[in-house]
Amino acid sequence: MDPAQSEMNTIPNGKGHESADDTSATTKTVPENTAQQSVPNSTQDASPNKTGDAEANLAESQEFLSNMDEKKTPRFTDFEGKTSFGMSVFNLGNAIMGSGILGLAYAMANTGVILFLFLLTAVAGLSSYSIHLLLKSSGVVGIRAYEQLGYRAFGTPGKMAAGIAITLQNIGAMSSYLYIVKYEFPLVIQAFLGVDKPSGEWFLNGNYLVVIVSVCVITPLALMKQLGYLGYTSGFSLSCMVFFLISVIYKKFHVPCPFVDFSYNRTVGLNVSAIADPGGAHDEIDPACTPRMFNINTQTAYTIPILAFAFVCHPEVLPIYTELRNPTKKKMQHVSNISIAVMYIMYFLAALFGYLTFYGKVEAELLHTYSRIDPYDTLILCVRLAVLTAVTLTVPIVLFPVRRAIQQMLFPNKTFYWPRHIAIAVSLLTCINLLVIFAPNILGIFGVIGATSAPCLIFIFPAVFYIRIVPKEDEPMRSTPKILAACFACLGFLFMIMSLSFIIIDWTTGSSNSGSGH
Repeated sequence: MDPAQSEMNTIPNGKGHESADDTSATTKTVPENTAQQSVPNSTQDASPNKTGDAEANLAESQEFLSNMDEKKTPRFTDFEGKTSFGMSVFNLGNAIMGSGILGLAYAMANTGVILFLFLLTAVAGLSSYSIHLLLKSSGVVGIRAYEQLGYRAFGTPGKMAAGIAITLQNIGAMSSYLYIVKYEFPLVIQAFLGVDKPSGEWFLNGNYLVVIVSVCVITPLALMKQLGYLGYTSGFSLSCMVFFLISVIYKKFHVPCPFVDFSYNRTVGLNVSAIADPGGAHDEIDPACTPRMFNINTQTAYTIPILAFAFVCHPEVLPIYTELRNPTKKKMQHVSNISIAVMYIMYFLAALFGYLTFYGKVEAELLHTYSRIDPYDTLILCVRLAVLTAVTLTVPIVLFPVRRAIQQMLFPNKTFYWPRHIAIAVSLLTCINLLVIFAPNILGIFGVIGATSAPCLIFIFPAVFYIRIVPKEDEPMRSTPKILAACFACLGFLFMIMSLSFIIIDWTTGSSNSGSGH
């Protein structure tokens, strides 16, 4: 069997490798005359001793594999998934939840409450539809790896395009998380210790702190063999973001409007709490403290990419699907829908109460606005520490798809090997740490990467893979599902052009208003 055929016949698991010990009994075999087709439609006879397996997997085969004889025994993975439904929800929710939640209040200030809610709802629905396309494509060919879907759809170019997009997108995301650690962690330690003017202490140096966090926290988690083991840390990470949300809601009722900057308050000797007027001594409502339902300005267009990329989790969907216990397409779709729904609620509440606290004065990074009132507020310091914990625990989740993509591109037919598994993780974390430490202006490059890879992973690839992989006998090119998928891909190109245009405008005008939002 030649390498191309072997690659098409091996079925990757969620760890990005194939286990030679089990593939002989669990992977599908594509006949020689169909090895080069993008969608295998032929059938094969199963041996009598596999009849029990066929009956046990009847529901799975009916759900996932079209144009397949009842005698065939479809197996999707080379190991039995053991991750529970709840842990899978935690992992996918943690993959969705990014640092972009800190900028959603600013997005609402530039769109208005109603327009923001409409855009957020539309993006959540589109993200769920995109995951539906991925799951259906994976079910048709019995593959649950993004890169292998690209291979089945377009051969080696499709596989390389998917792998490169996942690698660039997730490296950018991990770097953005470590940038938060680099610049926020020293400020938190400084505030807790009451150090107004640091004098070069090593524990207040962001470069040292990034390395320490990477070695002591991220690396051990990134070396886990299976993604499902991170369900507990994902749950804790999400609980940190719930604490952030509760604190934002609490602060809405304890911060006066309009608020007074800490520097001014300190100069004139006033107490912020004395400025609040809970008793209603003044009946007049400040126009600056009135929420706007619709708001269109020069910054409104920048919020659309932020919202569009707020639900980026697609590289993690298929690995989580692979490790799900008793996996079915319907069950994984429920995992995705619950994760998206929970993040949707958290996003909206964080944006709403953050906006209703500061209105038009809210900054692009919400926690910075709280610091303008009192940089030594204990609750806000705890919130900053919780956000740091959350983004730190998200890095290992995001690293798994990158490692799998590298495995698929460089070692597609290799069995699991611990030294290689560890070496890829350590190399990735080393490169990302070097970027964060020595390239302080690399965010512009990450912006370009995010503006190109994110639309591909969210919109373009799921749609075109679906169009190519689903057999024309089942869904003709002019069928409604494929027309919708084509429109979805066009929407992805539109978002890509829009995002790149905003970045170019930022570069030419010297502003920095756009963001990835994840």
